[in-house]
Amino acid sequence: MLVKKVINHISILSFRSPWFIIIIFSALGLIGILNHSMWRDELNPWLIVRDSESFGNLIANINYEGHPVLWYFSLAFLRKFADTPVVMQIFHWAITIVSVAIFCLYSPFNYKQKLLFSFGFFPFYEYLLISRNYAFSMLFIFIFCIGFPSRKKTYFYLAILLGLLANSSVHALFISFSLSLTLLVEFCLDSEHRKQYFSQSQKYDLFLSIAIIIFSFLLAIYIITPPADSYLHGGLNNGWLIQLDIRHWLRSIGRLFGSFLLIIPSHKRWLDLVICALIALVIVALTLIKLCVKPFPLFFYSIGNCIIFAFTYLRFLGAPRHFGHFYLIFIAALWLESYYQESTFLINKLSIRQNSLKLAHKWHHIAFMLILYIQFIGGVCSFSRDLIMPFSASHETAHYIQKSQLENEFMVASRDANMAALSGYLNRKFYYPEVQRMGSFTIFKKGRQNVEQTEILRQITSLLKTQESKNKILLILNKKLNLNSNNLKIIPIKNFERAWVDSERYYLYWVYKA
Repeated sequence: MLVKKVINHISILSFRSPWFIIIIFSALGLIGILNHSMWRDELNPWLIVRDSESFGNLIANINYEGHPVLWYFSLAFLRKFADTPVVMQIFHWAITIVSVAIFCLYSPFNYKQKLLFSFGFFPFYEYLLISRNYAFSMLFIFIFCIGFPSRKKTYFYLAILLGLLANSSVHALFISFSLSLTLLVEFCLDSEHRKQYFSQSQKYDLFLSIAIIIFSFLLAIYIITPPADSYLHGGLNNGWLIQLDIRHWLRSIGRLFGSFLLIIPSHKRWLDLVICALIALVIVALTLIKLCVKPFPLFFYSIGNCIIFAFTYLRFLGAPRHFGHFYLIFIAALWLESYYQESTFLINKLSIRQNSLKLAHKWHHIAFMLILYIQFIGGVCSFSRDLIMPFSASHETAHYIQKSQLENEFMVASRDANMAALSGYLNRKFYYPEVQRMGSFTIFKKGRQNVEQTEILRQITSLLKTQESKNKILLILNKKLNLNSNNLKIIPIKNFERAWVDSERYYLYWVYKA
């Protein structure tokens, strides 16, 4: 009976309704995320939460990750209900569903733009199927946008959102800082807004809100600052680039281009770098001209892009999940501008003619729609690819081990950093040659060393000699074994090579004493 009612409601639902987008997105998203084979970056945080010995040990381990605490605390809460990483996927799916629902129901964009955005690369693939902390960025930015008018009475709710955003990821911290600066600039420069706020706000609202934001920023900075013995520095192992490098500057702009049009220009070809940089800068220029009649959204768009671009150039070029924040800034700025009346202040100051402004608006709309169409194609293609080709071979490998009743065997696994997904799916630890002990997650600090296959076999020989109860060992590698040993008898079991991530293909071997 209930199923019939649901079907009837769906059948009468208008194809032009935002709920149509939300329902289709939710259904496809659930299919996609349950089909998705998780990889190390998804399951390493889960393992840190699962296997940290205490709360203090958990915080110490997070320090090496280069991420704030919110995602890890969320996973710790989820583990109280279910000790399986699938619950993390469902939670991540719910975050993205809420984000898309907020966008479709409350954003100022038209129906076609909402449809194209929702099924675009970032919402429909990167921030949906891959369960990581970056989905929080989209969620809190969009909630901030719908709660933006509340600043006329209180900053408390926006301060909470900015605090949560700051503790989501490093790039989210930059956006949170940019939004905070925008609120500060508006408060200082807009006397009418300031007068309205003081006439309606509670006595301690401003001080409490500022305290929340400052505390949140300090907490995020403290957590993401790597300990002295970290040698990967939360993934930022290339150091700071403090000199001028034109090629690297163009590569950084290429990330901005990639956030719009999903193509990363080849760093080896100057022509690709220059053309893509010019296109990206034209899009940015059109957006700046469009927003010049709304000074505060213009300020947010400018400062947000500058901060993330500076970080991209000086420290970390990043992957789509990182430079996708350029795209979120772009969308948020266009959203926030809908709350403001047009101002001629900057137009008069810069002597911009109305004809030029109208022409820029026209071309910006064309560029915006082109971006949305390309994002849509990229989203649908990437989502479909993930249904066909596993992102990692981890799920298939773990399923084989369980089906063959091998999960209780003593396992030596290498490279440790690529085994997190298997450890998560099998809910057990392995012996890692890199640290010469049992483990699950990987922390890049002193005491861990990369090992060659000769060293792996040497350690296995030692294990078989010193532990008489073990007459065989299940060896799992993420690269084919290309040598043998006189002291060991090695029998290949099975290879698992269907994976999009080439470092997460697995090779299983039985190893006996010779």
